Amino acid sequence: MEKDFTEADRYYDAQKKVKKIKEFYEHLTVYLLVNPIVIVVNVMTSPGYLWFIWCLMGWGMAVILHGLKVFSFPPFFNKKWEEKKIREILEKEKNKKTWE
Repeated sequence: MEKDFTEADRYYDAQKKVKKIKEFYEHLTVYLLVNPIVIVVNVMTSPGYLWFIWCLMGWGMAVILHGLKVFSFPPFFNKKWEEKKIREILEKEKNKKTWE
């Protein structure tokens, strides 16, 4: 059963989506601006061990996952999945109550 969205509902949903996209780009910008500083600090303080690679990889994975979620790339954990899980849980609760 599909919801009948009003224009205001669609606008609100679009506004939330734009906010999430903006937050992703802010995250990516901070990543790109801070990591050169981390690299310089590493090279100046301990050039024998390049630990900045771990920072780049860890934070980089977080940025990638953030982007995948914002742009709904993975087929799991999106709106359809959420709605399906909600219906599934409600159905289980309904069945549990009928057996009691």
